[in-house]
Amino acid sequence: MSGHETSKGGVIRFLIDNSLLLVIGAVAALTWANLADRSGSSSYQDFIHYDVRNLWGGGEHHPPSPVSIDDHAASPSAGESAPADQAAAGATEHSEDAHGESHADGGHHWYSLGFLINDVLMALFFAIAAKEVWESLLPGGALSNPRKAATPLLATFGGIVGPALFYLAGAYATGTQAELGQGWAVPCATDIAFSYLVARLIFGAGHPAIAFLLLLAIADDAAGLMILAIFYPSAPIEPIWLLLTATAMGLAWLLRKLKVHSHWFYILGPGVLSWFSFYSAHIHPALGLVPIIPLLPAATSDLGIFAKAELQRDDTLNEFEHFWKTPVECILGLFGLANAGVVLSSVGTGTWLVLAGLLLGKPVGITAMTLLAEKGFRLQKPAGMDYRHVVTLGMVAGIGFTVALFVSVAAFKIPGATQDSVKMGALLSFGAAPLAILIAKLLSIRADSDDEDNDKETESDVAA
Repeated sequence: MSGHETSKGGVIRFLIDNSLLLVIGAVAALTWANLADRSGSSSYQDFIHYDVRNLWGGGEHHPPSPVSIDDHAASPSAGESAPADQAAAGATEHSEDAHGESHADGGHHWYSLGFLINDVLMALFFAIAAKEVWESLLPGGALSNPRKAATPLLATFGGIVGPALFYLAGAYATGTQAELGQGWAVPCATDIAFSYLVARLIFGAGHPAIAFLLLLAIADDAAGLMILAIFYPSAPIEPIWLLLTATAMGLAWLLRKLKVHSHWFYILGPGVLSWFSFYSAHIHPALGLVPIIPLLPAATSDLGIFAKAELQRDDTLNEFEHFWKTPVECILGLFGLANAGVVLSSVGTGTWLVLAGLLLGKPVGITAMTLLAEKGFRLQKPAGMDYRHVVTLGMVAGIGFTVALFVSVAAFKIPGATQDSVKMGALLSFGAAPLAILIAKLLSIRADSDDEDNDKETESDVAA
């Protein structure tokens, strides 16, 4: 990911570079949904299901059903039919019906705002995440040296298994395994942007814990993409459509051989084909651009995540990120607005299970696997890090937010009380930030000097 440039552009640039549009969108959604709930209005739900064809006079008004029915999902519990619970839905309509054919409006969901945000526009967000994963595997990338990356990779494994085990154990203990068990992957996510900002505040820009966290977060992104594709299809996967994915990849490879530089040819040609193949195969279409990303012409080395020097690169892959970075931040704001609107009364068992996974499972899993890596496999932590830093870093990684919110919608396809309670857990994972700051103070961790030299040192450490 390109380095942050907060020195120019004023407030708007600051909001964009620090991913704060997502927070603003989420806060606006929470406020809107709760005000609508108090007044008995369905305005928030109407917004999510808004037919964008109305913008040019071509749409029809379709009052949203209180509960969306999924051909492949179980019936919702009685509590999920309450209008207050439904007003905050914002679920991906493609996930509710694989092709929209059973909708009374005959495919109206293709034009709903929720579908366009969650299934179409968010494909660009996951494409940029895939770009970071792919570059990390290049020479000089964070994951290019297996020996140096081994400890953070094992910590990543702990940061996935730990939250999942805590979540599932809690579901069994509360007797909600049948209702909530499928959400085990929600607390496995780490929000790389917000965790990075909090880690810089706690450790300082030059501390080795920053590089360790970024390595962990990159690997977590890669695992998250695979979990979404494998465990959360919208319906039974139809492998025949993956032949179209292969065709799209072949076309991208041909464009690369022909030395086509502009990223537009790759996105509008092979990218659209790949997206449609995922949609038709019932793999979440938001992942549809991922297979194309490694085939875009790219530099032969990686400078490191958030490296400012990457802004000077003009290869196709970096051109893609440079063009879409700001629009994607705006898309994330829309994503927060369309998905975070849950009424405060939605707090329930799902909320506590997600928080247990993120605030307990993450630090326990990361710390335990780091200890195993050092004591069991004779691997090393980065110089300058001890277990005070590992425990604190584990709590920082408990900020799930963006991907956790996305997985909440993918795991619980029917809008209602269950989905909203899990979403609330994803939103409240921001509580990991003050907890991490408190832990750092209790463990006497002080931030290094946050100067430019340290910033460069961190970037080079990640790239090493």
